[in-house]
Amino acid sequence: MSRCMSIGALDLLQITAICILLSPVWAADMKPEEVVAKHLDSIANTQTRDSIKSRAIQGPATFKLMVGGGGLLEGKGGFVSEQGKSNFVLKFNNDYRGEQIVSDGNKAYVAATLANHKRSNFGEFIRSQDFVVKEGLLGGELSTAWALANLERLQAKVDFNGTKKFDGKQVLDLRYHSKKHDDMTVHIYLDPETFHHVATVYTISLASNLGAQGAGSLAEQTGLVGPSSPSGGADVTQSSKQREIRYTVEERFTDFKTTDGVTLPSHYDLRYTQELQSGSTNIYQWNLEASEVSQNVSLDPRNFEVK
Repeated sequence: MSRCMSIGALDLLQITAICILLSPVWAADMKPEEVVAKHLDSIANTQTRDSIKSRAIQGPATFKLMVGGGGLLEGKGGFVSEQGKSNFVLKFNNDYRGEQIVSDGNKAYVAATLANHKRSNFGEFIRSQDFVVKEGLLGGELSTAWALANLERLQAKVDFNGTKKFDGKQVLDLRYHSKKHDDMTVHIYLDPETFHHVATVYTISLASNLGAQGAGSLAEQTGLVGPSSPSGGADVTQSSKQREIRYTVEERFTDFKTTDGVTLPSHYDLRYTQELQSGSTNIYQWNLEASEVSQNVSLDPRNFEVK
């Protein structure tokens, strides 16, 4: 019998209110492996999870320059994955063609998607921190390579830091530690009641600008530079190459839906932020609607070729 059910002679409304208030407190007493286990069960039961070897997700996508420009591109995107391998694609009909990020589980490849045959600022950042792809962090449980489902294989560890606030809501905070790459801070946030994965936040500060070879070009070549930011952040970024830059990647997962016993987010929000010491900031945002989800599909091995 649950602790909520043992409260006794209180009406149903009071019991419900007390459970909602206390459940995060009880969750905060859990061990990291217990939190991870409950999260994985929120996706599907063990038998169902073990039966899924591949997954394909696709739907409409958008790209927006939130800071450092303005405007919107519309396209499509998706994830295809097979066990520890993944291919994340965003496509736009523009000089900025989107992103393609591939991993065969051991190596990663980030495509050059700008008209000048260079990677975007975001793509260059992911290339430099490619463990987030190889270890199945990027995209969360949308991919079968999801890190929390493969901790033993990855020899990664998680710390459980109890509850905190994220986007104004209470969340459970897991700190992820890669065996080989632990210079980036990675926090995985779960809903304290459902244990659904609601966000992952990656932060790192580096002395050089990883996106220097394409700095400003993503804003300029999309044509989404707004009048309030005439340079799109390009001049400031170029002149600050030797200064420390803070990079943040935020993934948000919402609108969870259950199909064939598997519960996954149907909305994926990805944001990339560069904060310069000068005070200038560039923020890019991508959104993907997982309108089509297929499990155990036959996938072409070429999807996971690392060039």
